Amino acid sequence: MKVYVYCLTAGIDALPNALRGIAGGEVRLLKAGDFSVVVSDFAGEKAPVNRENAVAHAAVVQKALEHTTPLPFRFGVVVTHAQLESFMTARHDALKARLDLVRGCVEMSVKVISSANDGERRRAEEQTNTLEDKPGTMFLLEKRRELRGSEARTAEAQAIASWLQTQTGELVRETRIDTNLTDKILLAASHLVERGVVDQYRTTLKSVRLERPELNFLVSGPWPPYSFANIDLEFKSQFGVS
Repeated sequence: MKVYVYCLTAGIDALPNALRGIAGGEVRLLKAGDFSVVVSDFAGEKAPVNRENAVAHAAVVQKALEHTTPLPFRFGVVVTHAQLESFMTARHDALKARLDLVRGCVEMSVKVISSANDGERRRAEEQTNTLEDKPGTMFLLEKRRELRGSEARTAEAQAIASWLQTQTGELVRETRIDTNLTDKILLAASHLVERGVVDQYRTTLKSVRLERPELNFLVSGPWPPYSFANIDLEFKSQFGVS
């Protein structure tokens, strides 16, 4: 029988409470050298992608976060015991380095939303509407407006990302930034934060957001360090499993 893999961790020998995961399987720990792997037995070849399974996967990893620092696997990893053992041996050093990075930390998420460009966008649309209604002219004006808007948003997002990094400073161990978003959402930041400073981190964000009243901040967490795991592609490239 194969196992469904939820996360990797170290420093615990058992889960304190009985858990049920994908397809109602009983969640347990497999020891693999220096590591413990949170798994459940799985009779099929592939876990269906649906809300029930996604919620079950996330719930197991979140429960593990209450007792240790899990290194989450991507959804849907179903392997044999032999494949899992081979992977853990082959990627031991990389996995240890990644687990050392996230140890004692949680992930905090920040989305920065701006409405400052609404006036500029309306003025551009009004100017366009006053021009002669020629298809070629309208097309070129629209493309130019989109290009300028994209360049301006990128520059603004990069400036905000740099400012946010300066403000959070030593409270953040590592950062992942995504600026390729929508007109409104300028950037999404994932911060790796030590558990002991999460309250200080939240307080800092509440304070610094007052400096930028034109921006809205959506803060969530703490979560397992999904954005910092970086082990899903390694597993897939190593064994080609899904």
